[in-house]
Amino acid sequence: MTDRRTVAVIGAGVMGTGIATLLSGYGLPVILVDADPQALARATAQVRGQLRLARMMKALPSGRPSGKVTTSTSPASIAPADVVIESVTECPDLKSEVLREASTVVVPGTLIASNTSAIPIDELAEATSRPQDLVGLHFMNPPYLIDVVEVVRGPRSGEAAVTAAKSLLTATGRRGVIVGDGPGFVVNRVLQRVINEAVRIVEEGIATPQDVDALFTGCLGHPIGPLATADLIGLDNVADSLTVLHHRTGDAGYEPAPLLLAKVRAGELGRKSGQGFFQHLEPL
Repeated sequence: MTDRRTVAVIGAGVMGTGIATLLSGYGLPVILVDADPQALARATAQVRGQLRLARMMKALPSGRPSGKVTTSTSPASIAPADVVIESVTECPDLKSEVLREASTVVVPGTLIASNTSAIPIDELAEATSRPQDLVGLHFMNPPYLIDVVEVVRGPRSGEAAVTAAKSLLTATGRRGVIVGDGPGFVVNRVLQRVINEAVRIVEEGIATPQDVDALFTGCLGHPIGPLATADLIGLDNVADSLTVLHHRTGDAGYEPAPLLLAKVRAGELGRKSGQGFFQHLEPL
């Protein structure tokens, strides 16, 4: 692959849009695919705004032309891509279907990466025609501000795919940390349980969200607390990841707290909705 490699991003939600921003900010052409034309229109505007923000914060190169972001509702549009990154909702069946179709459209040897938060890569590989081309690239939100990426090597991930993933990250100023496969990998195996316990503490009336996060930032030196982190991730995404972890580990500690599920049902999803455990004037 060259430094002008084309990357297809499937899914124009919060994470897909953020990944497209990162790639475009480093001059890489992006094909952004989503079944919803309105989501694509929103994503196009959001990428422009995020590029401005990230450059003001010196998180992306300021002297480099942005890579062109092309949008499409057709899965076939990813055919020219050198890399495919799947970033749809954390639903195993949906992710499997998207990866299955992607593996039939691009040429053999094309890196296919899943931005799954918790689903084991080898489970998703079952759906593809070439499991050796699949790895996990778990970007954190927002991808253009966080420079470390969890790279998940599945049991059947080929060395060429892992090398291609590391090369892409290097080209976008990210540092990849390679980990083994399993529900939640490293970050979410730990983080989601911490968030869930923090929600239960609030639910039980032991502490307010503000006090929970103040203890984590003040006592432990965390940049933000677990509930602010949950709002940043999206409470719907937290609930989905916890459900995956609960089903695949059988550990009751991952069963989503009732308060979390209630907030999701009420549409209080965090930053993207303006209200979660905290109020947010503007989405990040």
